[in-house]
Amino acid sequence: MSLIPIRTALLSVSDKTDLVPFARSLHQRGVTLISTGGTRAALTEADLPTVGIETVTGFPEMMDGRVKTLHPKVHGALLAVRDNADHAAALKAHDITPIDLVCVNLYPFEQTVAKEGVTLEDAIENIDIGGPSMIRSAAKNHAYVTVVTASKQYDAVTNELNKNDGATTLGLRRKLAAAAFQRTSAYDTAIATWMSGHFKTAPAPRENG
Repeated sequence: MSLIPIRTALLSVSDKTDLVPFARSLHQRGVTLISTGGTRAALTEADLPTVGIETVTGFPEMMDGRVKTLHPKVHGALLAVRDNADHAAALKAHDITPIDLVCVNLYPFEQTVAKEGVTLEDAIENIDIGGPSMIRSAAKNHAYVTVVTASKQYDAVTNELNKNDGATTLGLRRKLAAAAFQRTSAYDTAIATWMSGHFKTAPAPRENG
């Protein structure tokens, strides 16, 4: 069954549906909650203790939130093969705490470009970069990491934690990893499709001089 205990979770979501009950269930099990921006604000408002991502990385969120989780202390924590001695040594040498669960849903690109009159700038700003990167890292390393990409998955994860004393099974992690790659694939397809259509009809930029 390859049970992996959940001790540290990173939560960074645009859609905050049922976020607080899910985070509270993790907190009640003693899980350390790492979070970013608006997610952290929502959890703080619900009186849930969190660790800001800037505390983990040693860098502030910057460039209007474009850069916050793209850091070795995040991706090293997600990608380390836990029973590999070299990986374990790297974690120790760089003071990286493994992350056991990632809960991420992406900027609402599809909903944004579906709005009438959406500007190119709004569309571009709703292309998520850090979210898909974390999802892919966690899903690749599903042997050790649980990746949650939709609120409809919260109950399944919570039920497994209740059943297995705070741990998830390899079977669930595999299922969630497959769903994660399906989500990033659909997301990238939506972006590529929109860009192809938009740029085909957009006026060509004027040349200087």
